[in-house]
Amino acid sequence: MASVVVTRRHDLTDAQWAVLEPLLPGRKKPGRPPKWSKRQLIDGIRWRVR
Repeated sequence: MASVVVTRRHDLTDAQWAVLEPLLPGRKKPGRPPKWSKRQLIDGIRWRVR
């Protein structure tokens, strides 16, 4: 079964994410993996601010 990615109106496009991703800091400390990806966090912040 193939997974389907649903993009919503407030989500970043792949082109926008390609520009933004290199500007974000990388993961530095070992430990528990993050619950959400950076892209999900940015999309959530943009949705909340909107």
